[in-house]
Amino acid sequence: MLKKMLETELFNIKSNEDFKRIALEVFRFQYENVPVYRQFCNLLNTNIFEVKNLENIPFLPIQFFKSHRVIAENLPALLRRVNRQAGLSEELTFASSGTTGSSASKHYVAKLKLYEKSFLKSFQNQYGNPSNYTILALLPSYLERKGSSLIYMVEALIEKSNNSNSGFYLYEMDALIEKLEFVEGSGQKTILIGVSYALLDLIEKKRFQLKSTIVMETGGMKGRRKEMIKEELHEILKNGFGVNKIHSEYGMTELLSQAYSTGDGIFTCPQWMKILTRDTEDAQTYTFGKTGGINVIDLANLYSCSFIATQDLGKTFPDGTFEVLGRFDFSDIRGCNLMVL
Repeated sequence: MLKKMLETELFNIKSNEDFKRIALEVFRFQYENVPVYRQFCNLLNTNIFEVKNLENIPFLPIQFFKSHRVIAENLPALLRRVNRQAGLSEELTFASSGTTGSSASKHYVAKLKLYEKSFLKSFQNQYGNPSNYTILALLPSYLERKGSSLIYMVEALIEKSNNSNSGFYLYEMDALIEKLEFVEGSGQKTILIGVSYALLDLIEKKRFQLKSTIVMETGGMKGRRKEMIKEELHEILKNGFGVNKIHSEYGMTELLSQAYSTGDGIFTCPQWMKILTRDTEDAQTYTFGKTGGINVIDLANLYSCSFIATQDLGKTFPDGTFEVLGRFDFSDIRGCNLMVL
């Protein structure tokens, strides 16, 4: 009963007090039902009865998704469908691409309907109904592997666009150029979502003056190009596509929610997601108004872990928006050495 109530309530948050109350309920549920999270909290000597604020909640280092099964135990049979091929009891397992020499994160998703509801409502909050757009996806590095949560999301948005011009492109740059010119010529509202290096490849082949198309970048260079700061990347993309703003999507394999930026690198979360920033030298201390490590609260991650310490650096603002400024180096987030990985 509690789980079903939380599933409903988390998408109907109206205030900061609502968020705090539900987040604390989710924390207690996950402490009781997610073994790796309970073990982590216990090693931090967490007294769950003393956790009364968001800042008191332990945030699980994101690396644990590479080394442990982060999922609630003893889920009701109705919540699960046997994945015979993988021998798992989850509906689906999403996996990250991983960087060279590193293992991939795995996100065991117990209930796909939560993910579907989360990404659709997040999209609608920022852009309205997908059926209002032609959606073009240039995501080659994601299409080339299995288990991408981004591909799952974009595929669903393309389907919901109900538009014969929507679709994925791998390396068919000429076909994509032709399609962009067609939808621009017909004045169709369009979203072009692409991984950064592929968008750069596209504008090296053809420069545009887009009037009715939103350009949205997601992800980095994936080892295909030299990494660059967002301001530099966005300036190049703006010039190449002939647009005033570059939109961005902030999400990751380990989350079931996304934040969006409609320009200038400032991201807005849906009501069930919140960003806190921690001191880079002390993971238990929080910073405000200055650069810190990004901690994500994603309440849609109900059957996994909603409280994740990422390797991203950022800054939060009083209105709840945030900015992503970079990443930690390859050293582990403090706290990972509490458990044998």
